Amino acid sequence: MQTKSVILLCFIVLLSGRNYGQEALELSLEEAKSYALEYNMQVKNAALAVELAQKRVNESISAFLPQAEAAMDYSNYLGAEMEFRFNEEMPPTVIPFNPTSNLYATVSQMLFSGNFIVGLQMMRIYKEMSGTNYLRTEQSIKELTIQAYQNALVSDLSIRIIEENLDNTMKILDNTRAMVLVGVAEKLDLDQFEVQLSTLENAMKSSERQRELAYNLLRYHLGVPVDTPLKLTDSLDYFLDNIDFTDILGQSFNIQNNLDYQVMQSQVKLSERQISLKKMNFLPTLSGYYTYTNKILRSDFDISPKNVIGLNLSIPILSSGMRYSQVNQARIQHETTLNNKSLLEEQLLLQERQLRFNLASAYDQYLNRRHNVEVTLRIYDSYQFKYEQGVASSLDVATANNNYLQAESDYLSSIVALLNARRELQKLMNQL
Repeated sequence: MQTKSVILLCFIVLLSGRNYGQEALELSLEEAKSYALEYNMQVKNAALAVELAQKRVNESISAFLPQAEAAMDYSNYLGAEMEFRFNEEMPPTVIPFNPTSNLYATVSQMLFSGNFIVGLQMMRIYKEMSGTNYLRTEQSIKELTIQAYQNALVSDLSIRIIEENLDNTMKILDNTRAMVLVGVAEKLDLDQFEVQLSTLENAMKSSERQRELAYNLLRYHLGVPVDTPLKLTDSLDYFLDNIDFTDILGQSFNIQNNLDYQVMQSQVKLSERQISLKKMNFLPTLSGYYTYTNKILRSDFDISPKNVIGLNLSIPILSSGMRYSQVNQARIQHETTLNNKSLLEEQLLLQERQLRFNLASAYDQYLNRRHNVEVTLRIYDSYQFKYEQGVASSLDVATANNNYLQAESDYLSSIVALLNARRELQKLMNQL
């Protein structure tokens, strides 16, 4: 009976598709970015969009290359005949309409089309824009991966801080309980530390939920299953101690490197070509063709040739101002695009100044709050020692501990703000 239960349990595990013995996926930040770019579905879709743009360019080019097609027909006139007389004295001549069947082979070639030439140029610009959009998608995924990776490290640090404080509080609680038993401390002191312990336990549960959320978000950007164990090999100290946060502040901003600006430049090119495209409607279109007809079934009276070569010339003459209006509309749209480009330039320059200010401010705040942690920890250790010596109250220890935890919380917030400010400025300068 026990063997059957084990077999059933194994069968359920196999059906669930979960690999409980799965090894953790170890990733540095650079490895995480590379992994996300390889497996994230948004990046794959952006790559497909670039491929689709190339296929559309190929389609446009093929329209100017020789085209060949074949067709076949069959006609049956159901016994119909045609009579005619040369004069009234002679009997009528009867010509029956026999069934006919023809096989046609046609080759055509576009010789000149202004719309095609400009349209091909626009398709190439569209392909260029698709490539830039692909880089924007890559940049977005890298940004989100960096943010999720660093937030996961911050959540790990938050839990370690609370764990250390929990261990310390439990030791004080045990010592206070012993002191209460021998009458050295009051029951009120014990209650004070029990409340402190309960608060820390609730904070631990909240931090664990935040950590799970951070890791799940990182798994999502990496494109891995939600149950995949992750091990982050880069520490938070690596980002805080080995990165010069002031270095990027000294770098100049080249707006041409910004991907949003590059997309806008492509839009300006498209609007320019749109004007040319509308102007091409005033020009004629010329094409040539050759047709060969193989007469499978022919009538008694058939004078059509087998080989035909010709030209088709289409000349626009009068549109009652429609083509002229279309050109003016394209010019207005081009002017609007130029205005949007100017607005984007101003926005990017203002954004650069603001992001530089944000990074400098975040770095100063980080240094200040890191110093506050050191100070409040020394105060907390001092009050804890005084409490053990009987010269400080439990309220003093609890207050010092709360101040220390608040300083740690502010410190973690400053880390997040500092890393975010640096990442946003890097994104603007296309340096992720």
